[in-house]
Amino acid sequence: MKPILYKADETAFTTNGIGILSDASDCTVIQALNGEYELEMIYPLRGVHFLEIKNRCILLCEPDPVTDPQPFRIYRISKPMSGKVTVYARHIAYDMMGIPVSPFTAEGVGAALGAIVDHAAAACPFSFRTDKTTDATMTIKTPMSMWELLGGTAESILSCFGGEY
Repeated sequence: MKPILYKADETAFTTNGIGILSDASDCTVIQALNGEYELEMIYPLRGVHFLEIKNRCILLCEPDPVTDPQPFRIYRISKPMSGKVTVYARHIAYDMMGIPVSPFTAEGVGAALGAIVDHAAAACPFSFRTDKTTDATMTIKTPMSMWELLGGTAESILSCFGGEY
């Protein structure tokens, strides 16, 4: 599948958006369990839709042969070199880095996931669900980003309840 370019505010991904980036010569997704999930794409300056490729736009692509297409938000475009640029994008889930969450206490993983959304201090376009039934108490005493609360800190969902995303 060739990457499809969308405007920054797209949420449905049911159309071809701005357009298919058929001139992409290389599009690689790097993924680590509960970690990095990024895309790198080489694109020619004369490629179709090149002028519409901007920071914050979204690229939809298949990260591997068995995974459904995933949205990646562009965060950097290199300077042109030999008539091409490298486009760098992170999975749309990285948008949670910019959503602060107020302190809370929750009993159980389901309640904790609900509390993260309920205590978000900004609009939250994400929803969460789990099949885990781990009993534990999650107490957040200082505001943190939604991203930190899911994993990466001692107080996170992963640290408190275990599991994987």
